[in-house]
Amino acid sequence: MRRGRLSLAGQAFVLQLVVLALMISIGAVLAVLDARHDSDVTTTREVTAVAVSVAQVPSTRAAVGTPDPTPLLQPVTERIRQDTGMDFIVVMAPDRTRYTHTTPSQIGQPFSGNIDRALAGETFTETFTGTLGPSIRAVTPIYDGATVVALVSAGVTRARIGDQVATQLPLILGVAAAGLVVAAAGSFLLSRRIRRQTHGLAPDELRAMYEQHDAVLHSIHEGLVVFGRSDDSAEVVNDQARKLLDLPEGPVRRGDLPLSMQRMSWGAVRDEMHVTTDRILLVNQDVVTWERHPIGTVMTVRDHTELRAVMGELDSMRGFAESLRAQAHESANRLHTVVTMVELGRYREAVEFATAELELSQALIDRLLTSVGDPALAALLLGKVNQAAERSIELTITEDTALDSTAPLSAHETVTLVGNLIDNAIDAAADGTDGWVEVTVSQLDAKPTEVGAARGETTGLGAGFYVRVADSGPGMSPEAFARSAERGYSTKADHQGLGLALVHRLVDRHGGDIRTERDPESAVSVTIP
Repeated sequence: MRRGRLSLAGQAFVLQLVVLALMISIGAVLAVLDARHDSDVTTTREVTAVAVSVAQVPSTRAAVGTPDPTPLLQPVTERIRQDTGMDFIVVMAPDRTRYTHTTPSQIGQPFSGNIDRALAGETFTETFTGTLGPSIRAVTPIYDGATVVALVSAGVTRARIGDQVATQLPLILGVAAAGLVVAAAGSFLLSRRIRRQTHGLAPDELRAMYEQHDAVLHSIHEGLVVFGRSDDSAEVVNDQARKLLDLPEGPVRRGDLPLSMQRMSWGAVRDEMHVTTDRILLVNQDVVTWERHPIGTVMTVRDHTELRAVMGELDSMRGFAESLRAQAHESANRLHTVVTMVELGRYREAVEFATAELELSQALIDRLLTSVGDPALAALLLGKVNQAAERSIELTITEDTALDSTAPLSAHETVTLVGNLIDNAIDAAADGTDGWVEVTVSQLDAKPTEVGAARGETTGLGAGFYVRVADSGPGMSPEAFARSAERGYSTKADHQGLGLALVHRLVDRHGGDIRTERDPESAVSVTIP
């Protein structure tokens, strides 16, 4: 368990909360300053309107013309002050002597403040500290004709303005608090989502995981493809997977995989063979879970192309060795028979029996070694003859079989192609009685061969390699033959369906042609130009 280390989600939550609290606090301060500014602007307009209104009233101008204006003006200005919310309304002589004031003791005292601009005929406002403290005041002239005969000043103290702003503080602070609560809730929900996505890991753990993940992806020699919950787009594809599966650069979708791998089940897969145009791949797949919930699949891909080729050749050699063992066994039986016939005095019959079997077997060996220039192919054909005989199937190598080399195929490719075609034919012929298989392997000239001419065939592909395998089985429909190109498809319940898939891929790789027949006999023919 980690101690003293916040997860990425926790750090994000704390950082967001601090930033949001700071921004909301700044917003609240700006709101208070804005309210104060608005109050100042409103107060300036109000004091100017009150001062101008008092100055323009005819009774005010008449009163200041009397010997004692105070008894006439003080009651009126106080009533106006109370009605308009002013802190003071002062009517004064041009020499600053007050006629009225909120504090009666100040009447007759000189007005403290600037009046020069008003004496010049201008109405103005200012912030000034007078007898009642700092205030926003307006000063305007009273005219008698064109002469300034008196001045009026109306004002509101800063203390009253502060009280007005204070009444708005609960609303501002309430909005700020509500905003902080909503922001904290949003940050908490976001941090929970991040925690789920990062599995509660701290930033240094995520960094270490990424570095290890990247190092592993580039160091392993197996292809790796990881799909998430959607199972559509791959979240991880390493370089080896792109190479083995011939994937494009950029994002990889399930549809970019080889057809057989697109149809894989979502669950676990163990050591499943898949055939592409150039490779034989061994595929494994596992379901990844987190807290008992599936979150995706991990697919690993290994290249078994060379291994399968070597195994195919090994199988061919093993079959050849088995045929030699079977021949040795049969030879021992024949030898015992000949010896017994000699002991019984049946000399002539013994000679005929021995030479007949020997000539038949030796004739086939001599013919194949003479007509087939590739020893691996010759061994394969001899091995398949004996393998078929053990299953009571007659396998015939036609007289048309003749070739100097397997070009353009390599020895491995030839064993794969011919061996799989013969194996499929033997399996098909084994289902019935008196089963038989007929094999023809030859080189094509630029013109149609005698083999093709005898059957009315023209390949149109020029010189190359030709193989035809016929059998006594029922044959495959065009639909089933087309599906045989897919890995995993087989007409036999106990087969994996790799044989014909390998043949199809090999033919496609060399730009060849593969065909199937059902009439007059079941056959598969392949031409490699």
